[in-house]
Amino acid sequence: TTDEFGAKVNVQRWKETLPNGVSYETLDQDPNGFEDNTPIYEVPPDHYFMMGDNRDNSTDSRVPPPAGVGYVPFENLVGRAEVIFFSVDKNAHAWEFWKWPWTIRWDRLFKTL
Repeated sequence: TTDEFGAKVNVQRWKETLPNGVSYETLDQDPNGFEDNTPIYEVPPDHYFMMGDNRDNSTDSRVPPPAGVGYVPFENLVGRAEVIFFSVDKNAHAWEFWKWPWTIRWDRLFKTL
């Protein structure tokens, strides 16, 4: 794969299998990253554990505040995700609209979850 500057980067590829038997491939940019080897989490009552889809680079519930989200209290939930509205390649930024024709992940636009 390539980094944000377009240079080639070697990454490990893994096949993961979920408890329901569904398998998929994932790339591991940093096999020794903080988010890779975590303790067992104990989520407080009336809180939720949120995990981002970019596991190697998400400041989700695995990262305590103020650097991350931490555990999310029930009263902060206002709805559920139902659709992927917009998605760009990992090497692009959504605000770089002039690159959209090449960086939009067209197969993910308006995808229902």
